[in-house]
Amino acid sequence: MKHTRADIPWATFLLIAISILIYLLEAIAGGSENPDVAIRFGAMYTPYILMQGEWYRLVTAMFVHFGFEHLASNMLALMVEGPIVERYYGKIRFLAIYGFAGISGNLATMAWDILSGTARLSAGASGGIFGLTAVFLIFAMLPELRRLFPIKRVLFSILISLSPALEDGSINLIAHLGGLLGGFVIAGCFEYIKSRHYRKYYSSH
Repeated sequence: MKHTRADIPWATFLLIAISILIYLLEAIAGGSENPDVAIRFGAMYTPYILMQGEWYRLVTAMFVHFGFEHLASNMLALMVEGPIVERYYGKIRFLAIYGFAGISGNLATMAWDILSGTARLSAGASGGIFGLTAVFLIFAMLPELRRLFPIKRVLFSILISLSPALEDGSINLIAHLGGLLGGFVIAGCFEYIKSRHYRKYYSSH
């Protein structure tokens, strides 16, 4: 099958390129594992959001990473999942899913910080990536795709993906779960809108 330029997952490549660029800038500025550097580059920190109004951190934290291993694991997952979701939904809706899920993960983190009375530095693309993972749950529910994405396999892959956060307290499990829920909600909305449009189109012909 011949692929066109429209088939190239440019949006996925863009997200990866931005994350790598931010990581390199962090390294130059003093190291990506340096908390002060992470703060300067927009990592998630609830007190700064609530007391100083730095709401931009809900977005910028998605592109900040702590160390090469953190960056590499997230970018590998994005490279695997991103093109599939991008080709199905298109570039704009793909970016909407990724962004909404990432912000949802950070909002969930902020809510947890408030409820628990704690606050820790948090960053990474995991919320957005788990939003893409949630799309495969949607695929498993669609008649035309469920054979390609069996629900048991999808659930197992989600559990495996969450297992490091379940075992390692330094990994932000709340952001993962918030991203998963956010991705499921927005992708579900896209499918609902598409199904309504489909029914309306064919009922008028």
